[in-house]
Amino acid sequence: MRRRCALTVLVVLLLTVPLLAVAIDRAELSFERAGLDTPLAGWGGGPPGTIARDTTVAVAGRASGRIHRTGSSPQQFSSITRSFPATVGGDTITLRGFIRTDGVTGYAGFWLRQDGDGAPVGFAHMQDREIGGTTAWAEHAISSPLSEDARTIVLGALLAGEGTAWFDSLQVLIDGRPIDEAPVREIETTVLDSDTEFDAGSGIDLVALTPAQIEHTALLGRVWGFVKYHHPDVTRGQWHWDYELFRVLPAVLAAGDRAACQRAIVDWLVRVGLPGPCDPCPEVVGDLHLEPPVDWIEDEALLGTELSRYLATVYERRTPGWEQFYVSLSPQVGNPTFHHESARPAGTLPDTGYRILAVLRYWNIIQYWFPYRDLIDDDWTGVLPEVLPRIVLAHDLDAYRLEMLALIARVRDTHANLYQAFDVRPPRGEAFWPVSLRMIEGHPVVVGYADGEGAHECGLEIGDAVLAVDGRPFTELVERWEPYYCASNRPTMLRDMARWLSRGPVGPGEAEILRDGQRRTVTVARVEAAAPTIAAHDRPGDTFQLLSPDVAYVKLSSVAIDEVPSYIERAEGTRGMVVDIRNYPSEFMVFSLAPRFIDEPTPFARFTGSDHANPGAFLFTPPRTLPVARPGYPGKVAILVDERSISSSEYTAMAMRCGPRAVVVGSTTAGADGNVSRITLPGGLQTMISGIGVFYPDRTPTQRVGIVPDIEARPTIAGIVAGRDEVLEAAVRHILGEGADEATIRRMCVRPHPEE
Repeated sequence: MRRRCALTVLVVLLLTVPLLAVAIDRAELSFERAGLDTPLAGWGGGPPGTIARDTTVAVAGRASGRIHRTGSSPQQFSSITRSFPATVGGDTITLRGFIRTDGVTGYAGFWLRQDGDGAPVGFAHMQDREIGGTTAWAEHAISSPLSEDARTIVLGALLAGEGTAWFDSLQVLIDGRPIDEAPVREIETTVLDSDTEFDAGSGIDLVALTPAQIEHTALLGRVWGFVKYHHPDVTRGQWHWDYELFRVLPAVLAAGDRAACQRAIVDWLVRVGLPGPCDPCPEVVGDLHLEPPVDWIEDEALLGTELSRYLATVYERRTPGWEQFYVSLSPQVGNPTFHHESARPAGTLPDTGYRILAVLRYWNIIQYWFPYRDLIDDDWTGVLPEVLPRIVLAHDLDAYRLEMLALIARVRDTHANLYQAFDVRPPRGEAFWPVSLRMIEGHPVVVGYADGEGAHECGLEIGDAVLAVDGRPFTELVERWEPYYCASNRPTMLRDMARWLSRGPVGPGEAEILRDGQRRTVTVARVEAAAPTIAAHDRPGDTFQLLSPDVAYVKLSSVAIDEVPSYIERAEGTRGMVVDIRNYPSEFMVFSLAPRFIDEPTPFARFTGSDHANPGAFLFTPPRTLPVARPGYPGKVAILVDERSISSSEYTAMAMRCGPRAVVVGSTTAGADGNVSRITLPGGLQTMISGIGVFYPDRTPTQRVGIVPDIEARPTIAGIVAGRDEVLEAAVRHILGEGADEATIRRMCVRPHPEE
């Protein structure tokens, strides 16, 4: 059975720290050379045992790169990888080569990433091409605009799922020419290159923090972040601001009282100096949604008179422009991009100073650049002294990652997560029950088997509701795990907990279940396997289906923009169309399919964006409007959503919902809308936030709320056992209207068997 690779694969590729970059030419991209210490000379990747040089299969020359995965292979995918400095000029970079597959259950493909200082600045991949199964040698290519901010180019080939894939005759092209013929580009050096004092470590090492040290470090963190984003000399990149933190921290940690702390900070800032007068000076103007969080700089009891006046002067003379050294706005969309933020040291526990830096960097990014700062449940100012000792005193890398994950979870954004910490997030272990679990009627319920086959001898049956795992009630586990799960709302948090519920050590475990109304305890074996995915809940089969002469169905997980006119044409004469977004759209459909459902140009959303001249201020943009597209669809439209619908799925649902004959059917979505912005943290960690605010035209929020359905419909345990799709049934019932025959509706909505 063909299975789409989980979105997690692409996220991991996007956040992976690259190998050491070395110069490259076209000869270095072959697999002809045998490696002495590695399976593939000049190439990295893994996991070990899944990648190799194959001298029996090649499209040219004597060898190819091979990835082979079985059901026991670790992780969700394997990759062949290499990187090199981005010292070439041009407009477009292309990775081209040949791919052959045999029995691939997921997909194979190339990927190409450009890394700037601390964050990816470009990414291209082939997941949407679904190269799987068994295929002959064929040439493929991916391209991406060559970013001026790129410092390193990272490329590779991957295989997700099981099977074998071969890769050969790779080329990197710049504007269509081989890379070794491209013009050389000098990478501009910055203060990060010239100031290297703390490259090997901060020199700060603590085994305990006193209450005074916590208070003083929190105060320094607020001052440090404020100056970072407001002082023109810092925003122009004249200071290595991370290292300035390390220069002042020893004096702040040694301060005996608040006055001494204030004095230490003032003495440090005197060296930085005051900015010169501004003309004109920035103002907060526009349709304001969130005001800059700067009232505290006038608190002389907190700061002392001299420090307060210094910060007030910096604010008065703050940066007037849009470009900053440590942050800028991405083109067109306008979500923040965080430049020049180092991940070092990667793969090891950062020292005390770098752990303090991790907390302060993240806290200030949320303070000044998170568009949903007002939706954080906790007092964000109070969070800083609360989490500092936990993260600073983390005794090993696992503890550090777990505490950073707990901090990130405090912002309650489903986009925000720490994928490099999933192995330490509870429950821990390398094995899972061989089943898929989904929250239904308040319980994690078995909805399928991991291999997609029929009944198993694992002790669990379809429809079993899990009440406890190894003697611990699910309700108790939810309470214990909640601090470590990043989710905008409770349904999304429970969705993720159900996915990971069965994780633990290899071997037999115990589950208390509810089956046929009876409580019982069963033994379930955990097997070593990749984590279960959050499956889409749409129908197997073709993208477009006619459920009956009256009802058309289209699912967005495999939709194609070029096919939209044919979908409308094939739906001609039907009374209604079901658009299934219980998935993630394969293509951006907002301005291709949604305009077919409206009769006149219609506003459907508005954004809030950050103001570089006023960090922390967020302004409303004018409403976004859908244009009318023809041919249109005149019938009813039922849009299906559930807890699987996130981000682009939610934005698409907003657009389609504005049709006068459209309704949303299902349950609340993941509540994380807006283009993501990536954040790099010490220890090789990366996370994300929703980078722009997304609202309905009347300013009704979507973040955390999600897309609330017009017609609520949820699966039931009885429906799962019977193989019904009760959400689809509710949509068809709406389209056909009162008096529709229930037996007919059920027959129309029976889930077809997926293609093998």
